[in-house]
Amino acid sequence: MPDTYAQSAHSASGNLAREFASTRRLHQDLVRPLSDADASVQSMEDASPAKWHLAHTTWFWETFLLRDHGSSGASGYRLFNDQYPFLFNSYYEAEGDRIARFSRGMLSRPSLQQILEWRAHVDAAMEPLLERDDLRALVTLGIAHEQQHIELLLTDIKHAFFANPMAPAMWDGTLAPAEANEQGWYDHPGGIALIGHGEASGFAFDCEGPRHRVLLEPFSLSKGLVSNAQWDAFIADKGYETASLWLSDGWAWVRENAVRAPLYWRDGADGPQQFTHKGWQPRDPAAPVTHISYYEADAFATWAGARLPSEFEWEAIARGQNSADAPAAHDAAAGNQLDDAAAPHPTGSAGLFGDCWQYTRSAYLPYPRFQPAQGAVGEYNGKFMSGQFVLKGASCATVRGHSRASYRNFFYPHQRWQFTGLRLAKDCP
Repeated sequence: MPDTYAQSAHSASGNLAREFASTRRLHQDLVRPLSDADASVQSMEDASPAKWHLAHTTWFWETFLLRDHGSSGASGYRLFNDQYPFLFNSYYEAEGDRIARFSRGMLSRPSLQQILEWRAHVDAAMEPLLERDDLRALVTLGIAHEQQHIELLLTDIKHAFFANPMAPAMWDGTLAPAEANEQGWYDHPGGIALIGHGEASGFAFDCEGPRHRVLLEPFSLSKGLVSNAQWDAFIADKGYETASLWLSDGWAWVRENAVRAPLYWRDGADGPQQFTHKGWQPRDPAAPVTHISYYEADAFATWAGARLPSEFEWEAIARGQNSADAPAAHDAAAGNQLDDAAAPHPTGSAGLFGDCWQYTRSAYLPYPRFQPAQGAVGEYNGKFMSGQFVLKGASCATVRGHSRASYRNFFYPHQRWQFTGLRLAKDCP
């Protein structure tokens, strides 16, 4: 996911120092199983090396906090290494030249250990800034930014290990069996819904607002995510071979890339398997299907006689605007999300949040009256609002507490290396 930035940010926890420390620690704990070579590899342009994620998030703190506000101002903090801004800037035009994204895997130096030493230096220098009220919004933004990169680190290294012919495992062990797919539908009567972040406090990226009204027609949203077993039925019914199920661009993508199943699937002498952070594992029929593209999600929904929800329909349900549902179903802090440095994998947890990001049929566009944040940290959302689709709901690799009903994740329609899945919707009379 591209970097996104906040219009206003306020920590819900009230203890930024603790949240800063726990986020930084989790990021580093996740790379403990990796060698320097593991952390340096880049398997495709969409992905970045694990080492780069550790470094880029540190560059964020050093640039926007320490350089600009540390030791009494812009000239009071000395950069740890003058070359690092060129190496670890991502897309910030206002911050000058940077290494091309596809070349990040060429950075055999600095080493992983040198990056960890830089992180320790920056963490120590950040301590006096974490208590400053005038920097609270910017620190909260930095924490959310690093939490995004924690998820990206996990999905990027998974793809790198999958691309390795040895198919190494990042963690040992086997996966626990998934819960059975939840049955039934959340029904919504339609009407005017309030969409977007509008709370007086609590963090949100700028693209989540302003809050605005939308008119919804009556609809239903499935309680359960589509499972591996359901996807197997789609394949068995020649779903990948039936042009009438696919959008034109999707059908061209399927044929050009010879796509016949979700990413990380294989069927062979050992039976149905799926590649995970624990290597190749038996594919659990009850687990939610993941690592699919928007094209695949849309084709499956058509095959199932349903459709993808709009982002507004999904958010209306998540906000409990259909009063018949139990509040627990809409708890953004519930579900299978990332709590510690362990292998993330879908478990079939109940509720709207967790397991996998869910495709909507909504293009990622600005809301009415949207204005990007001022300065370098506000560069991105306006630039990225083209050709992508909104996903909702958090995944098993999303740091718990990072997502919410208004959160708008977004990817291009062909991308599927993230934990992406779907939940069906249908029109009601």
